[in-house]
Order: sequence, then C-alpha cells, then structure tokens
Amino acid sequence: MNDKLKNRILCAAFVFIIAGGFALHLLMPDKALSISERRKLAQAPSISLTSMLSGKFSTAFDDYVLDQFPGRDSFRTLKAIVQYYMLRQKDNNGIFLAEGNIGKLEYPLSESSVLRAAQKICSLREQYFPDANVYLSLVPDKSYFLAAQNGYPALDYEKMLDLLQKNTEGVTYIDIFDTLSADKYYTTDAHWRQECLHDTALRLAEGLGVEDAFAWDYEAHTLPDFYGVYYGQAALPFPPDTLTYLTSATTDGAQVYNIETQGTTSVYDLGKLTDGKSMDMYDVFLSGAAAVLTVTNPNASEAAKGRELILFRDSFGSSIAPLLLDCYETITLVDIRYIASEFLSQYVDFHGQDVLFLYSTTIINNSAMLK
Repeated sequence: MNDKLKNRILCAAFVFIIAGGFALHLLMPDKALSISERRKLAQAPSISLTSMLSGKFSTAFDDYVLDQFPGRDSFRTLKAIVQYYMLRQKDNNGIFLAEGNIGKLEYPLSESSVLRAAQKICSLREQYFPDANVYLSLVPDKSYFLAAQNGYPALDYEKMLDLLQKNTEGVTYIDIFDTLSADKYYTTDAHWRQECLHDTALRLAEGLGVEDAFAWDYEAHTLPDFYGVYYGQAALPFPPDTLTYLTSATTDGAQVYNIETQGTTSVYDLGKLTDGKSMDMYDVFLSGAAAVLTVTNPNASEAAKGRELILFRDSFGSSIAPLLLDCYETITLVDIRYIASEFLSQYVDFHGQDVLFLYSTTIINNSAMLK
C-alpha cells in the first residue's frame, strides 16, 4: 500500500469519525448534567449578531460541542486508561491511584497561604472574640496517607503545622492526625467517613474540654451509590462508595437554622437527594455548603447545657459537627468561603463561646478562598 493511499484512508476515517460524531450529536438529546463530573453541561448558545461579532458565540459553541459530544464519558475513560495503564503515567490531571484508593496531588506547600490563614485566624480572634477559648485543628487531606508512601510528591505537613502554630499565638492546637488513616476516607471522594470518626470526635471533645458529655450511641443508615468528586476526575470505572450517616436521639431532636434561607432543617437533609438541586450526596450532612448555620440541641444533657461552640469550618465540619452535638447546647458553623469576615457580626452573636477553627490542609494551602 503506497503512502498516497494510506493518507486517503486516514483522511476518510477522520472525516467519517467527525461526520458520524456530528450526526449522532444532532440525533441525541442534550444532557443537562454530568453525574460523573458533578457539574452542569454547556447548552446550545443562542445566536445573535452581537455574540457572533464579539466571538462569544464561537467560544460558547466550542464548550457546548465538547460537553455534548456523543460518548464523551467513554472517551474520558479511554484516555484515563491509556494514561494510567499503557503510558504508565503516575497521575492524570493531578489524580493518582494508590492502595486501591483515589487521591489528588496537593503540592507544593504554599508558605504564604499558610501565613495568610494564620493571619485570618488571628484577625478574627482580635475582632470578634479576644477573650474566648480559641482552638485550631487540621484535617489531613487523603494524600497525607497515600502520596509520599507511594512515590508521589507531598506537602511538608510538619512545616505547615509549625508555621500555623508559631503564627497563631494564644490559640490551642488539637492534633487529630493520628486518629485518621486512608481507610477512614471515601475511596472516590476527598471527605472522611462519619462512621469512622469516633476517635477523632473524642480527641476534639477532649481538646475542647467537653468530653464529660461526649457520647457514641448511634444508629447507622446507609446510602448506596455514592460517587465522590474524585470518581469523575479519575474517569475510571471504580465501584461507588456507600455513604453512612449516624443518628441518635440528639441528632433527631436538633434543629438547623440557615441564615441564607432563613429556614430550619434537620441535621441530615435527605431532601437533598430527591429535590434535584444537589449533585453531591455528601450534602446530606447539614444540607451542604452554607455561610452560617446554627444547630440547636433542645435535649442537651445537664453537662452540655449552657455550652456553645462556634465552628469555623469547611465541608469536613458538616459531618463532624453532629458528633459533637451531645457536648453542646448550640453549635454555630461559619464558612468564610461564602461570607466575608467583616459581615459576621450581623449574623453571629459572639459572646464568649468556645471557638474552634477546623480546616482541611487543602484549604490552608489555598487560603485565598477564605474571605
């Protein structure tokens, strides 16, 4: 077969693939969501003279075609398989596989980000609760248990802790690293498993000085087919996780007030799984992301009555807070990724409560998101 014929065959195959893909695209209905990537997919852009001349239409159309291309998920999986298993690449867009788990590279350490986080903690303390008991605890990201041990670059966690502690004078650090391990996190997600947090919750209660009211008498409920955030990013056919949430008389009786919606929900919001507004099953914990939540425990024990906690947190706080509820009459969760710090006094009454800053190492290494 001469080169000229080969080129013709290759060109014909290329045209066939493009034309066939375009024909399928026209015939198949557009999808609104990508469950594996947990995001909305681009829709067909409207055509106007302004959008055509400005170039916005061509950009939007490119996004639309890429998102709606037939078999897109299959091509993503094929690409990932080739990169991981044929080309033997160590990671795919920062996602790596180790010990049957999926991790995400978090590297290198940003010292400026750590110092920014420390400054934020100190400024909040000085402005809102200068006389309160203030505590700090870090949640190690899953790579702490998987990266360096398997030949991947990893954060210098010791240096991160050293920088934080040296620059948050007067704040008591509660170490929970040794209460965790890789198997206490979801395989396909970044978060920890609530049912595995007995030692972690107890360590926090002890550090806060409220262990006298700590209890662990829960009923476990399971939700199958939890596809975590790393599932879509890895684009590999991993089996889904099972999400477990723990209930007790305390969590059943508690009420959660959301300042944004000005509505009250339960500790575990199962409606998030059926209302079509959430693509993340993890949102069952305290209804997911929110600027300020107040959880009230009307069945507080004598030991817990009068105790209040303000928890500055990221998403990890959603699943640990219910486990500390026996120790407090009220827990207020504040997420300054969604509300600017200077507005907090409009929504939170600071009056000497215990204050705990609980953040994942990923947030501390990317603290610019803390407002």
